[in-house]
Amino acid sequence: MSGPPVVEPLTDRAPDAVLFQWRGRPITAAAFVHDAMLLADTLPAAGPVVNLCRDRYAFAVGFAAALLRQQVSLLTGDQSVKGLAELAARFPGVIAVADDVAPGAIPLPVHTVRPSAIPPARHSAMPGIPAGQPAAIVFTSGSTGAPVPHQKSWGALVARSRAAAVAFGLDAAVPRSVVGTVPPHHMYGFELTVLLPLHAPVTSWCDAAFFPGDVHAALSALPAPRILVTTPLQIRALLHAGTGLPPLSAAISATAPLDPVLAAGAEARWQAPLLEIFGATEVGSIASRRTLDGNAWTAYPGLVIRQDRDGTTVSAPWAEPMALADQIEPLDDNRFRLLGRRTDLVKLGGRRASLSGLNQVLLALDGVADGAFVVPDDLEVRANARLSAIVVAPCRSPREILADLRGRVDPLFLPRRVICVDSLPRNALGKLPRHALLALLAAAPP
Repeated sequence: MSGPPVVEPLTDRAPDAVLFQWRGRPITAAAFVHDAMLLADTLPAAGPVVNLCRDRYAFAVGFAAALLRQQVSLLTGDQSVKGLAELAARFPGVIAVADDVAPGAIPLPVHTVRPSAIPPARHSAMPGIPAGQPAAIVFTSGSTGAPVPHQKSWGALVARSRAAAVAFGLDAAVPRSVVGTVPPHHMYGFELTVLLPLHAPVTSWCDAAFFPGDVHAALSALPAPRILVTTPLQIRALLHAGTGLPPLSAAISATAPLDPVLAAGAEARWQAPLLEIFGATEVGSIASRRTLDGNAWTAYPGLVIRQDRDGTTVSAPWAEPMALADQIEPLDDNRFRLLGRRTDLVKLGGRRASLSGLNQVLLALDGVADGAFVVPDDLEVRANARLSAIVVAPCRSPREILADLRGRVDPLFLPRRVICVDSLPRNALGKLPRHALLALLAAAPP
């Protein structure tokens, strides 16, 4: 006979604990739960909810309100009219919660999120959510093809937040302030800037923090110790801007491999350890490391990562075992080394190269501000197919870039075309959707 279903609270924090900093005001757990309950009362009884809130606190309230109504939140990076219409066709009955969408602007019914952030006169009992309840459906970025949905249960999200708190040494005796430069509707930003404050002693900044000046202002407005949650692309931008930052206890990076040279520069400038998270939309965050300590990763507590002849599998609480696209080398003490992503491997003429490795060579060239190699779909079946490179290098010509690549790259993998552009179509996490890269190639002169 099975026991009663496991229930996890909406937040583990005390009613007066500060979860978010929003518009210059500290938002307590009690105020957050109150806002979520008020919004939940206005939502329909059923159907998925796509969260379009740009404001981080409004996003958190919208997510919690849907959770309280037992409705799953759809978190998508494609918020175009076309993308939302496709979402509506795929998920019948879907509605949107948003904070700045004009009526009729999107092909979905919209419920506006306007939090009051005012604590209730009396604290009500903390709502509990069944651990097995579907909480979110997140979509892959599209950097390797069409976005794919992945469902997360509430129990899985809670367990991962608590594991991250242990992995990063977040102690209730020393609450941290977190500033995230990553959007909340992507898995990385969702985990570390929305979910983490619900289950760990951190306060998450909810106002602007993308451009270097905004990041400096946000960190300055929060008490120490401070943690910056960001990406390699934004670390590069912060260092290039030369803007000093208030003292950090740590910076955390994810979404792309972090170049050790970049990590060393950031640590020297900020006088704080630069930590990396390894994960994927399919499974969320699963391991961490300090980049300068070497190439070994330590899995989060409670996770088991296995490598066998069929590939790599991650097992985690309240989640089905999930296959990873990455190959690993198991070490001791739940540590491992990454051997590479299967989709990262480029095969040509009997030889192999790492796409991420080629991109790192390209980005290290003098005068190259940004760039990426592009692999054609028919590389392995068309005899004369070759790679291309799209580059942002205002003071360099395609011929000069190609000359610099010679001697650094196997001749077989040199790009047949080097296309210079003003900017690459990166999304808010710095990723490059494959369809956007292919469109740039198609539009460029032969």
